[in-house]
Amino acid sequence: MFDSIDEALSALTAGRPIIVVDSEDRENEGDLLAVTEFMQPDVLNFMIKEARGLVCAPVSRAIAEKFSLLPMTVTNDDPHGTAFTASIDHVMSTTGISVAERYDTVRALLGDGAEKTFNSPGHIFPLIAKDDGVLERQGHTEACVDLARLCGATQTGVICEIIKEDGTMARRDDLVDFKHKHDLKMITIDALVHYRKVTEPLVTREAVVDMPTKYGHFKLYGFQELYSDKEHVVYMKPYTGIPDVRIHSECLTGDVFHSERCDCGIQLEQALHHIETHGGLVIYLRQEGRGIGLINKLKAYEKIEQGMDTVEANLALGFESDMRDYAVAASILRDLDILSVNIITNNPRKISGLKAYGIDVRVRVPHQFVSNVNNRNYLTTKKEKLGHLLEEKLI
Repeated sequence: MFDSIDEALSALTAGRPIIVVDSEDRENEGDLLAVTEFMQPDVLNFMIKEARGLVCAPVSRAIAEKFSLLPMTVTNDDPHGTAFTASIDHVMSTTGISVAERYDTVRALLGDGAEKTFNSPGHIFPLIAKDDGVLERQGHTEACVDLARLCGATQTGVICEIIKEDGTMARRDDLVDFKHKHDLKMITIDALVHYRKVTEPLVTREAVVDMPTKYGHFKLYGFQELYSDKEHVVYMKPYTGIPDVRIHSECLTGDVFHSERCDCGIQLEQALHHIETHGGLVIYLRQEGRGIGLINKLKAYEKIEQGMDTVEANLALGFESDMRDYAVAASILRDLDILSVNIITNNPRKISGLKAYGIDVRVRVPHQFVSNVNNRNYLTTKKEKLGHLLEEKLI
């Protein structure tokens, strides 16, 4: 059904439009998308005739500022925050509505903006993409600008929603038919997010220090996420061959205050003991409470005290059972030139999560400890509902 991002990039650089589909829980629609630098007027005509939606021109913030493209409204009430600017026509346009003149308008966004370029209002609707693209907002606007950048082009393009002949929006099955009818490539925004997480750095290495602890003497690396304010650390001990790696998600209550409601604290301590003895590393990720944050974790504890289990509590708060993502861990490993690991975990999602981002997982090293009266139900739920590889005799 869907094509690869690389196939889509090849089509775009050849001047062809592609179909880009967003998620079913968002707008659940498909847009025709082309990169302005490579497209010809016939592509714009195809969009108008066959897609039938509103022709918009996503641009980077830098381009919007260069041409003084101002927001369409003072208050943006759009549910998805679509950043429309005032509509524009090229300054040399007559009516501005013909394909030729709309093409001239979008092409002018490639220029230097040294003189007055556009009149407003007009017949092309620029959209300003978020600076971090689809890693910040999973919209067609950001997808268009990201794809233009990945093609090596100026960061602007053209998008147009695909509408059926009866006037209703084309959905997934309709888009597949449209793809085959016109021999187009089709991708999802989710796939573009994944592509960027695999092919681009997500962290920068900020500091490396010696760190003596009661568990051993380690080299401590500090990493800063590029697209958030989160900071992560890695404790490393020299190793030979493929390293043993523990990816540990932050748990303030367990790691610092030694809560017995979970098994996090003892897992962290024993992981540090393990790498002191065997070599390897512990990646400490700031994704508290299976990714929902500290306060929400405490709210989940309130619901557990009312009779829910840990999965039911997350769902009741409006979250997934496990919100964690291992793209940052994979990026940290790539920064450290580690592409193959032995993973210290009971959680199969960590294994699949690393593999999804290009890390080769060779061996799973079990990491379970005897339960206590306070975390027995928690561990049982992790085994039964989250698939953790836990031995019954230890629960």
